Amino acid sequence: MITLYGIPNCDTVKKARVWLADQQHEFHFHDFKKQGLDAQTVNGWLQTLGWEVLVNKKGTTWRGLPDERKAAVTDAASATALMLEFPSVIKRPVLQGADEACHVGFSPDAYRQIFAK
Repeated sequence: MITLYGIPNCDTVKKARVWLADQQHEFHFHDFKKQGLDAQTVNGWLQTLGWEVLVNKKGTTWRGLPDERKAAVTDAASATALMLEFPSVIKRPVLQGADEACHVGFSPDAYRQIFAK
C-alpha cells in the first residue's frame, strides 16, 4: 500500500493527493500533524533519504525556531528529534511505496517516473 505523509492544508500535498487520485493509484493519507509520527517511521525514511532532504529549512516552522535550536540540528539523530517534536518541519509530502522506497516533494513528472517502475 502506498502511503502519502503530510498535512492536508499544504498546497503541495493537495496536488499530490489529486494527482494520485486522478491516476487511480490507491493510497493511504497520513496526516502527521493529527496522527503523529514515530521514530521508527522517520528512521525508515532516513534509510533512503538524508536528514538534510527531510528537514525543510525554507518553511515557516524552521524559520520560527530559535537560532540555537537550528544550530543544534547537525546529524540524523538531532534532526529526527526535531521532526518528531515539530512534524511541520518535514518537507512535504513524503511518499512511501509498498517497496519501502521514499520520495519527498511533488511534481507530476517525478510521480510519473516513480509510478512507471
